[in-house]
Amino acid sequence: MDKKSFAMPKYIYFIIVGLLVLFFFPREGKFSYSFIEGRPWRYGLLIAPFDFPIYKTDAEIKTEQDSVETQSFPYFQWDEEVANRQIQQFNENFKPFYAVPHALDYKKYLDEMLTKIYNIGIISANDYQYLQDHHYTHLMILRNNLAEPHAVKEFFTIRTAYSFLWDNCPPYLNTNELNKLMPDNYLRENMAYDEAMTEKVKQELLRKISPSNGMVQAGEKIVDRGEIIDGTIYNILRSLKINYDKQAGTVNRQVGLWAGTVIIVGGLIACYFFYFYYFRKNIYANRKDIIFSLFIVTFFTLLTEISITYDPFSIYIIPYAIIPIIVRTFFDSRTAQATHLVTILICSLLVPLSFEFVLMQLIVCWVALYVLKDLSQRSELMKCALWIFAAYFSVYFGLLLFQEGNFSKINERMLICFGINFLFVLFTYPFIYILEKVFGYISNITLVELSDINSGILVELSETCPGTFQHSLQVSMLGVAAAAKIGANSQLVRTGALYHDVGKMANPHFFIENKIEGHDPHENLSLEQSARIITGHVPEGVKIAGKNNLPQAIVKFIRTHHGKGKARYFYNSFRNQFPDAVIDEEAFTYDGDNPDTKETAILMMADSVEAASRSLKDYTEESIRNLVNRIVDMQIAEGLLSEAPLTFKNITDIKAVFVERLLSVYHSRVIYPELEKK
Repeated sequence: MDKKSFAMPKYIYFIIVGLLVLFFFPREGKFSYSFIEGRPWRYGLLIAPFDFPIYKTDAEIKTEQDSVETQSFPYFQWDEEVANRQIQQFNENFKPFYAVPHALDYKKYLDEMLTKIYNIGIISANDYQYLQDHHYTHLMILRNNLAEPHAVKEFFTIRTAYSFLWDNCPPYLNTNELNKLMPDNYLRENMAYDEAMTEKVKQELLRKISPSNGMVQAGEKIVDRGEIIDGTIYNILRSLKINYDKQAGTVNRQVGLWAGTVIIVGGLIACYFFYFYYFRKNIYANRKDIIFSLFIVTFFTLLTEISITYDPFSIYIIPYAIIPIIVRTFFDSRTAQATHLVTILICSLLVPLSFEFVLMQLIVCWVALYVLKDLSQRSELMKCALWIFAAYFSVYFGLLLFQEGNFSKINERMLICFGINFLFVLFTYPFIYILEKVFGYISNITLVELSDINSGILVELSETCPGTFQHSLQVSMLGVAAAAKIGANSQLVRTGALYHDVGKMANPHFFIENKIEGHDPHENLSLEQSARIITGHVPEGVKIAGKNNLPQAIVKFIRTHHGKGKARYFYNSFRNQFPDAVIDEEAFTYDGDNPDTKETAILMMADSVEAASRSLKDYTEESIRNLVNRIVDMQIAEGLLSEAPLTFKNITDIKAVFVERLLSVYHSRVIYPELEKK
């Protein structure tokens, strides 16, 4: 079975691209409005679509949270056992001191002071420093599951408690004797900081902070066109966006959003499909061209989705102007504009300020197509990039004036993005080179490089086959003129003409234009052998082109410049010499393909006409016109041009160009008089 029977229908490629774009589309809906505080509202009257709270700003919530921080007190746990344990320990350790004079007075004083100190409370030095650092003036004491506020300055640390004990010592007690009792051994913290309780109470207070400070009722006016978005309106719009995003997470809304996305993206992809199906049948017929076009759409759409979802860079850094430049290089301006339009409309579903985005990109696309007629020189790309930068700059300032009325709100970051975009446009050259290698295309840049007659295989052709080289130059001259007349790719014809006879380098002297005077290499060969050598320059040319990595577009000229025609000189000679013999048609037929493009058809006609014109005895307009008509009409009669997309008018115009050019080449010259001797 033929491979084509297994080929995937082309519309499947469009479906796959649509599904791929949808797969990477953001899962949530996009709020339809963009707004900036202090600027006018650019849309129409906005009515609240549903009831929603007016959320406090982050600054307001932060202020309330800070207030809670300052108003909430730290909690400390009161330990009754510490005082009982230490006083009991003091009483047991005091027994040996009863023999000391006034022992009961010392004991009574220390009992009273320890009891008083523990009733007030002792906290650790670290906790006291923590309270000072955080400027707490009060704390909460948890005692018997009840919390009571107390001033921080009321409490002791071990050091201040010890000082308090000595400072209040009555004069009738001897401090040296008191020191022997080591009262500091009985001072311990009886209050411990309860971090868990403190944090729990704080969080409860924070949870009580209301996130909103009002409500907007459904049907209530929010803002109208031209109104300045002050702080209040901005906060209401921000609250509407928050509620919109919350609702976007619901199942019903998600289903609706996805249904709308599928309809819009599917519709745009379908329009792109029908554009090729109805208006560019030649592109639609080529699977490679369809894949290339869809690749461009997918690549820039995914690049936009990455920019919007992960925000690694601004969307205005993405060089969307490359789309029309690249597509125009390989196809035509109308296809370039259609591809760019579909891509931009899909991307506009993702980006903020969609109107500004679409307007800016459309104008830049038109500028790129108008300025860059033919990408064949670096200077042309530089000029185009400068015009694109100027277009971005102008549209941005125009929108700024339209919306603000002045330049006070200019965003320097946008200008930087336009500058980076300009640099990326300059990288179109290497991008085109990569696409040429991947998809097998050939651009005018490559054609100009290949048509340099002072480099590569053309130098070898001029040295090995000088006559063939001159013939190729003349064919290129005829072909370029004819291509320009009927709107074909003249640069492609010129380059193809220069390479179409490279196969003659395998046997240069067997061709009449390279024949050495006095030597005929066909003399000892049969007509069939000679014909095989002559027709063999086509497959030999394909081999040489393959070894030199010539693009397939150029190889096509080599393969088709004789089509499936005959080596007419040897074929007719054989028929004349052996009229009754069975002729081997294959021996006299070129092993090539008939031309199927305007450019290859022009080359076939130009090649035959130029070669035959050298056999004319006189070069009058009538003889040249008869020659051109005879050669071209014979090719048509033999069906060699049946696959070429040429109209009768095209062929008439081509014949007229050939006649005109050949007359200019073979024009008569004035005979210079000889100098007479006196």
